[in-house]
Amino acid sequence: MKISRFGASVAVLAALSLGLSACAANEAPDPGTGGGTTGSSLSGQLAGAGSSAMASAQETWAAEFQTKNPGVTVNYSPDGSGAGREAFAGGGVDFAGSDRAMKPEEVAPDALASSRCAPDSMAINLPVYISPIAVIYNLEGVEELNLDAATVAQIFSGKITKWNDPKIKAQNADAQLPDLNITAVHRADDSGTTENFTEYLSQLASKDWPHEPDGVWPIEGGEAAPQTSGVVDAVTNGTGTIGYADASRAGDLGVANIKVGDKYLKYSPEAAAAIVDASPLDTEGGERSQYDLAYKLDRKASGDVYPIVLVAYAIACEKYKDAKAAELVKSYLGYLASTEGQAAASEKAGAAPLSAELSGKVAESIAAIS
Repeated sequence: MKISRFGASVAVLAALSLGLSACAANEAPDPGTGGGTTGSSLSGQLAGAGSSAMASAQETWAAEFQTKNPGVTVNYSPDGSGAGREAFAGGGVDFAGSDRAMKPEEVAPDALASSRCAPDSMAINLPVYISPIAVIYNLEGVEELNLDAATVAQIFSGKITKWNDPKIKAQNADAQLPDLNITAVHRADDSGTTENFTEYLSQLASKDWPHEPDGVWPIEGGEAAPQTSGVVDAVTNGTGTIGYADASRAGDLGVANIKVGDKYLKYSPEAAAAIVDASPLDTEGGERSQYDLAYKLDRKASGDVYPIVLVAYAIACEKYKDAKAAELVKSYLGYLASTEGQAAASEKAGAAPLSAELSGKVAESIAAIS
């Protein structure tokens, strides 16, 4: 696949026309099956933009899909969730990737007048990528770090400024915590990862984090970096740094264990997926399509459920102005949600595969795209 670094400009996004062709000729799988037959007849250009946390998964998905459908070029630009939603609503791309669902007022036909959706169409949110958000840190000599929600909130709000603060020491009795300033790194752009992270803080540490969940970092101070890669680079290249990022991008950095109940949990795809199955659909705020699958995550769920989770959505039109675009989006998203597509994202990007129940719901919604 070609991951291009173009911005949210509709004109630039609409001009995309290049990508890698592939070498096999299998039909795109039906949603949820992962199967296929030889002799794909699909052809054309498919453009998407959005979540940088999904970049590795989108790269994998697009490469595999193009191998199965050599007549199709998929371009996905990981410019961030906010940029992706804007590009989708503005008509610059066929679909968006976003680390939060579009809100009811954003998926309404009136809000999509400039998009590639048909005039009477709503947009639908389809959860295709589930991943833990890791609290990453760079602190020499500290290989294991335990943090509860209140401590995380106080670190990122600037109330805790030293690594040897008593509140950190109390949870890490065996760690050699230095008398060193903490540099907390947050996203500089409008980010679904930030919205999920601040939602965790708001739900589990409201006394220390009195801010509403938001994709834009709500307070001053700390260090800001653009996109997932920017946060990871800033933490990696700093001293005494801490940040948050999609767990698949943590690399060799330290990753904090997060307190859940009376124990500290390491993140895992399984623990991340469990929170989605334990959460209800979001029915608040206005009308959605019957095929919309936006979830309201219950980050207080009990058991081995990792609470800092990113559920990234593929955002598509329920109905497209152009039938060929609808065919390409339907086929590509069907592959993303298929058993094969989810396995590829798990292997290459560390994502948590959709549960059988959720996979079936997503497949039903994709089948309704026209």
